Amino acid sequence: MSVPIELLTQQVLQLPAADRARLLDQVVSSLDADRERDARWNALAAERDAEADADPAVLVSGPQAVARIRAGLK
Repeated sequence: MSVPIELLTQQVLQLPAADRARLLDQVVSSLDADRERDARWNALAAERDAEADADPAVLVSGPQAVARIRAGLK
């Protein structure tokens, strides 16, 4: 028999923060199981981190990035 979601929610919210965070990681992982996609994103992020480390001039501030995106949408 499954536990009603309301009861489960109450029980989870009573857990210490570290346990809730660990549980959240496990739940999210169970929903997002495309390991190949994750590996590609991780590789791209590592590549961009390396580019930023090699040449900090390539970095763009958040407001600049948003402005560029908005300009591209016009």
